[in-house]
Amino acid sequence: MNRGALTALAAYVLWGLSPIYWRLVDDVASIDVVLGRTVATGLFLLALHLGGKTLHRVRSQVTSPRAAGMFVLTAALLGSNWLIFVWAVNNERVLEASLGYFINPLVSVVLGVVVLRERLRLLPMLSVGIAAVGVVVLALDVGAVPWVSLTLALTFGAYGLIRKTSPAGSLDGLTLEMCVLIPIAVAALAFRAFAGDGVVGVSVPGRDVWLLGAGVMTAAPLLLFANAARQIELWLVGMLQFTAPTIQFFLGTVVWDEPWSGGQAVGFIIIWLALIAFATEPIKRQRDRIAVS
Repeated sequence: MNRGALTALAAYVLWGLSPIYWRLVDDVASIDVVLGRTVATGLFLLALHLGGKTLHRVRSQVTSPRAAGMFVLTAALLGSNWLIFVWAVNNERVLEASLGYFINPLVSVVLGVVVLRERLRLLPMLSVGIAAVGVVVLALDVGAVPWVSLTLALTFGAYGLIRKTSPAGSLDGLTLEMCVLIPIAVAALAFRAFAGDGVVGVSVPGRDVWLLGAGVMTAAPLLLFANAARQIELWLVGMLQFTAPTIQFFLGTVVWDEPWSGGQAVGFIIIWLALIAFATEPIKRQRDRIAVS
């Protein structure tokens, strides 16, 4: 597995474990979590730029109205994804969130093939087909339109596509996205404080540390993801992403005892069969190269 794939895998493991962090403090409203998360992420990125003396580089990435519009769009997609995900975790709907991230890799694969004209070899193509069957089984088992799952899948799939085609690197791109979101977050925090709601002006030491830590928890996997998306094909980004919802599935069922059914187990097994088939492809290619040499 190459460096880009390992970077993507690290991002997905962190995302898979992230519900543990967001549930540490369950008395904070989802909107306040996202607003605080945005500000904390901006502060963390600012510290990285100051440490690396790279802050001057950020402005140079916005070279045209089109480039600026691209970062406004990715910021909107990212903020929407955060809000829905945190809301789902805090409302004991981790399994529905995990379904969204089971669907998302398929969105990435389709976008890679249709928009970027990426070509799939036979075994990866079969793996995608098997995984799609598993996702359909999971969706049918829900018994209703899974709006949380679909929103998470579509917003992050579109985000991954745009970030892959963005000229900015992972750190600079995420910093520009925070430049879009932070003024909105600060204004919203101020409004909620004025109305007597929110977390501003109400100091709880443990919660304050948790909100600051949200910056690291947010930025680290996003930086890894954006870096990986620029190194490897989008279909590969999509297939590796099944790691995150698998971890979230186990958290929801084993750790938090959320209700689940045999249909979900069947869908889960089908998806992992697809991943096993997918994993054998690079092994086969490596053996073929050795045999030729």
